[in-house]
Amino acid sequence: MAVDGSTPRRSAKSLSVGISDQNHPIVWREFLWGAIAGAFGEGMIHPVDTVKTRIQSQAIFSGCKNQKNVLQLVRAVWATDGLGGFYRGITPGIVGSLSTGATYFGVIESTKKWLEESHPNLGGHWAHFISGAIGDTLGSFIYVPCEVMKQRMQVQGSKKYWASIVAKDGLGAGHGVNMYGYYSGMLQAGCSIWKEQGLKGLYAGYWSTLARDVPFAGLMVTFYEAFKKTTEYGKQKLFPSSDFHVNSSVEGLLLGGLAGGLSAYLTTPLDVVKTRLQVQGTATRYNGWIDALSKIWLGEGIPGMFKGAVPRIMWYVPASALTFMAVEFLREHDRATRISLDKKESSLQKIS
Repeated sequence: MAVDGSTPRRSAKSLSVGISDQNHPIVWREFLWGAIAGAFGEGMIHPVDTVKTRIQSQAIFSGCKNQKNVLQLVRAVWATDGLGGFYRGITPGIVGSLSTGATYFGVIESTKKWLEESHPNLGGHWAHFISGAIGDTLGSFIYVPCEVMKQRMQVQGSKKYWASIVAKDGLGAGHGVNMYGYYSGMLQAGCSIWKEQGLKGLYAGYWSTLARDVPFAGLMVTFYEAFKKTTEYGKQKLFPSSDFHVNSSVEGLLLGGLAGGLSAYLTTPLDVVKTRLQVQGTATRYNGWIDALSKIWLGEGIPGMFKGAVPRIMWYVPASALTFMAVEFLREHDRATRISLDKKESSLQKIS
């Protein structure tokens, strides 16, 4: 499949052989590469995500007083939990990223192509936005429960640290609020949440997650495709008679990182709401994402809405860059394979 989602014209015989034999594996390769890229990005940048989650959830556990900034929080995590504190919740994080990456890039190209062919009026940026949103929505069924487990484990840190937080803020059963217990691993966390809150607990903040991820996914694809068109136009304008060429993987790395960082910043307020809803457990401070959005805005203003924006951008720039680089590498390999097959087919037709 080409970058623009188009398929080169072929003879009837070529279509019956090439598409049936080639197109199906290509779709599954996009699922595979998206999954690998998503999991790799999560594993590499997870410590940054841990810092972001703790920054955004401080108000739940310590009110609005004496809240730490990024550097202070990094020192605090290191002092109380050591290196392991930054990697709490990495297992559910990787599982969630596997599903999101797979569905996102496995679905996005076919959806974009279908929209452009069946609804020409939705072509261009709208097709990119809708296809990105659909791909991310499908992954949410697995991603959200993993995100709930991951974020609660990130907030808890070590067992000793969590015990001190519960005692300090009066979150134990003896203080009138039944806060969730300590999670030692993904399986134990999932079973505990299911036992205490059922399906509702595992899908806590589901709608706030969609409210964040649908615009984020749509914006990221829209920005990426727009940046690609801009760079292509710039090369044509500045180097009209030159064979200057940037490797598609490098282009994906640079433009993907830029698109991911910009989209991450614009959707930070929605991410703050999602985090608060998912880590509050049964100590219900916010009744739904609209209530959370209202209370955060009234109580903390713009600074509260953009808590964790810096580590969120730091997370998404490299994660998005690596993901788009992997996808562009796959597309480049696919194009080279198709060109080679077309040449062989042309040679066979001349011989016959």
